[in-house]
Amino acid sequence: MISVITGASSGIGAAAAAGLSRRGHRVVLVGRDRRRLDEVAGGLPGPKADVLTCDYTSLDDVRALADRLAERYERIAVLANNAGVMSTERKVTPDGHELMVQVNHLAPFVLTRALTGRVDRVVTTSSRAGRTGRLDPSDLSRERRRWNGWLQYGDTKQANALFTVALAARGVAATCFHPGVIRTGFASGSLLMRIFLAMPGYAKPPEHGARSLVHLATHADGAERAGRYFAGMAPRRVPAAMADPALAERLWEASLAAVGVNGTVP
Repeated sequence: MISVITGASSGIGAAAAAGLSRRGHRVVLVGRDRRRLDEVAGGLPGPKADVLTCDYTSLDDVRALADRLAERYERIAVLANNAGVMSTERKVTPDGHELMVQVNHLAPFVLTRALTGRVDRVVTTSSRAGRTGRLDPSDLSRERRRWNGWLQYGDTKQANALFTVALAARGVAATCFHPGVIRTGFASGSLLMRIFLAMPGYAKPPEHGARSLVHLATHADGAERAGRYFAGMAPRRVPAAMADPALAERLWEASLAAVGVNGTVP
């Protein structure tokens, strides 16, 4: 049973890899840093893991990753879109997109679409920050609106939930989840995150955040509750802007255009 986990070199991804490996999954670890990925792979308790590097700031690199996965694995049980970034500074990728929208949404959009025909389940790491999202599919990089790191991050996490809705509408067993505030190096440049980490008991270890991912990858919920957003082990109600099928379709079409796919494509 093959499970692909992006953002697997540390944090939630590495903890989820251990949890799935313990359950007998052959895990494919994806990330930027080969050395760190090899360290994670060497510590897994189950079947020998595979390691693939990919830089999500390059959509060509993501397409190459999709090709390598398709060549190696006829069937993928779980695709865990876990890679993500939060930046307090506005940055633009070589592809011309704002950093967070590319890494958090467009890159997994490209990877998932390329592999959908051979993947049984898609699990995406979203966030309750998506509740603050004010996503405009015509302005994904916030070029025409006020840019702020947390505003843009909220947009991208809203996009994760809407992408899940759109995948489910296309018959994909797709779910997403909020992992909680996790004690990792994530958003280390943010004052808000430093405050969260300083509050005793507030931030949880990576294993806590990985529980939902492992649950959705292995439990019937991951197949039977397609399109839903989870927190902990249970589906949660979200604002309409995170579950609106019409907005999900607008985002899908805008994402196709953003990654260079012309016309209406499933």
